[in-house]
Amino acid sequence: MKNNLKSRRIGCHVSIAGGIWNAPKQAREFGCEVFQMFSRSPQGGKPSPLNKTNLDKFFAALKEYGFNPGGYVIHCPYYINLASGNPTTIKNSIRIIREELERATLLKAQYIMAHMGSAKEVGEEKGVKLVSNAITQILKGYRGTAQFLIEMSAGAGAVIGDTFEEVTLILNHIKVDKSTLSPGICFDTQHAFGSGYDLRTPEAVHKTFKEFDRKIGIDKLKMAHCNDSMVELGSHRDRHEHIGKGKIGLSGFKALLNEPMLKHINWYAETEHDKVVEDIKLLKKLRG
Repeated sequence: MKNNLKSRRIGCHVSIAGGIWNAPKQAREFGCEVFQMFSRSPQGGKPSPLNKTNLDKFFAALKEYGFNPGGYVIHCPYYINLASGNPTTIKNSIRIIREELERATLLKAQYIMAHMGSAKEVGEEKGVKLVSNAITQILKGYRGTAQFLIEMSAGAGAVIGDTFEEVTLILNHIKVDKSTLSPGICFDTQHAFGSGYDLRTPEAVHKTFKEFDRKIGIDKLKMAHCNDSMVELGSHRDRHEHIGKGKIGLSGFKALLNEPMLKHINWYAETEHDKVVEDIKLLKKLRG
């Protein structure tokens, strides 16, 4: 199979320590073709301003290390919860995600993605409605170029967005106007495997994404986090492992990277940095 490097590119999550302009350097050192980053601390606090000076430094670093605008994505902070029983938590989560969309537009990032949060205080049915309403509010009047993605979860506890059916319910109740980018999906191999979607063989991968297409629409799939799993199929636990060292295995990732239904997306490892260079090299080798 001939590689189409406009898509099917491989990268990982990189650090913005010392300034967001340091991300492209680390991405190049890791061997990334694309990369993922935060635009602010994932633990909280006020974000660094994206003024002209900082943006100029970031775009200069992109050019220096050989990345084009758009060849990177932004992960929202981990403390987001759009399904909380606390209205203040939802309000703050809406504000932060909208800020991230605007920041991503300034940075010329392609996508931002976020975990939907836990509905343990309100229950699954209400949690889905809260998430749909929150995303509708986030996208109201948004005219930026970065697209918002729902990241699928492993389904631990009452975390929202672990099944294709639940994601479909969320998408069906989001209301956006014609001038706004509709939300898409960020697939995570480990989360999906933890949720019970088998990815260990070519047959299993094809079956999983035929189901994705039938229930959500493959056109909604925009990118994937590429992580092996420390835990068994259907364990409903979020535990990333290095590529080929977990329960999905090398045959699974070879199938994923060469599945025709997935030829339009890029892949981002979220494994520990001690061996992420080896992960990226291995993923490139498995790609075709």
